[in-house]
Amino acid sequence: MKLTPLVYWAQRHEDIYLRVELTDAQNIDVHVHENVLQFRAQGHGAKGQNEYEFSLEFVLPVKPEVSHRSTQRQVNITVQKEQRGWWERLTKQERKPVFLAPDFDRWLDESDAEMEIREKEEKRNRLKASRHKRDQSVSLKTGFLFIYNLVQFLGFSWIFVNMTVRLFIFGQDSLYDTFHTISDVMFFCQILASVEVLNAAFGIVKTGVVPTLIQVVGRNFILFIIFGSLEEMHNRPVVFFVFYLWSAIEIFRYPFYMLGCFNTEWKTLTWLRYTIWIPLYPLGVLAEAVAVIQSIPIFDETKLFSIPLPKSIGTSIGFSYVLYMYLVLMSLGLFINFRHLYKQRKRRVRTKKRKAN
Repeated sequence: MKLTPLVYWAQRHEDIYLRVELTDAQNIDVHVHENVLQFRAQGHGAKGQNEYEFSLEFVLPVKPEVSHRSTQRQVNITVQKEQRGWWERLTKQERKPVFLAPDFDRWLDESDAEMEIREKEEKRNRLKASRHKRDQSVSLKTGFLFIYNLVQFLGFSWIFVNMTVRLFIFGQDSLYDTFHTISDVMFFCQILASVEVLNAAFGIVKTGVVPTLIQVVGRNFILFIIFGSLEEMHNRPVVFFVFYLWSAIEIFRYPFYMLGCFNTEWKTLTWLRYTIWIPLYPLGVLAEAVAVIQSIPIFDETKLFSIPLPKSIGTSIGFSYVLYMYLVLMSLGLFINFRHLYKQRKRRVRTKKRKAN
């Protein structure tokens, strides 16, 4: 006499769910043939450890594909209806088999099932709308970053090419009029670079706020305070070296970021981006330090930005003291940024080598 396990069933508009009470089921054989589901397996059921089997002829057509999943306590079977709809009963015979009972853990009335479908559809629509909104946000962010990096690349490329051409044409004389020919574009690019601090602060780009702030504030201090406020500095050769080193770094950095906006990479450009700064960044800081040192006597002589003290003291604090402190901070900033850039390069190069292996 064949043994039948306890079977519990529930339905949705598109699926039939069967739960077979069989512990530690093995050798499971379940299939649908001519609209009849056949099940056979070994396990521990109502009659102990035995082989159990049953068959169910469905009241309406179902798809031949059947899926099942066995757990330690039961076997879960899912059968898809041929046509979407709600069945009045499960089996073709009106009298329900004795081993079959409703699965009240999953049981829903037709109206409840319709509500469940609507809730799933609403959830799906919300997820779709959220994904669409996120995609739009990503598209806007990508477009913004690409345009920003493109503008900066064009600006610094113009500076680098212009200075290089003038150096070849006019030779040493080009060192003395760099500020008058280049400063307008450099002012524009460095003011625009303040956006990078905001991008890092608001998480638009994944980079540290402190290293970015140090670079932007440091450059703008040199450009606006040391060069911009002192006419005596305009004709100094140090302006050429500062501008040239700045632009030489940026003409590789910004196109690298432009490609990164579209998850694209050019290996040569990546190598240059993470290598060219090694000689150029310290040289740039050295040129900035020279500019600060050259400006100290001028600030002392002109008393520009000096802090007046009460008449009883009869003197003022010269801006040169601020510049001495700035020189100390420059060395600290050099250490912080050099360490940050070295970590970036180490992480990038190590990742590339790991992928290559």
